[in-house]
Amino acid sequence: MSPARIASKFASRQFLLYVTGGVLSALVDIGLLQLLLQAGMHYTAAASAGFAAGLLVNFAFHSGVTFSASANPGSLARYLCLVGLNYLLTLGCVALAQATLDNPLAGKLLSLPLVTVNGFLLGKYWIFK
Repeated sequence: MSPARIASKFASRQFLLYVTGGVLSALVDIGLLQLLLQAGMHYTAAASAGFAAGLLVNFAFHSGVTFSASANPGSLARYLCLVGLNYLLTLGCVALAQATLDNPLAGKLLSLPLVTVNGFLLGKYWIFK
């Protein structure tokens, strides 16, 4: 098997791990949100706690599993920059879809593959390098 083919297989496996980490963090986020809501917590606090827990799970999963890198303050800072960038990309897609299609959900759906690929590439080549 050629080196290019091996690299391609590894990248595909790594991307699948990346997506798996995203799904796991979303489940933690939503699960904690639901648990806290059922416990009587205000929805904004519950949503914030779920988001924070999902964010930490995502960072830990990607540093330890997807990219096999040790977590450190520098990689966490770069990761948080990525989160901010992906948030802005999402808002831009939502605003564009609202302005052109009168459909913000279309923008959110459009943003999902963009932020996934952006997150994977920046994770691989900048955050966890």
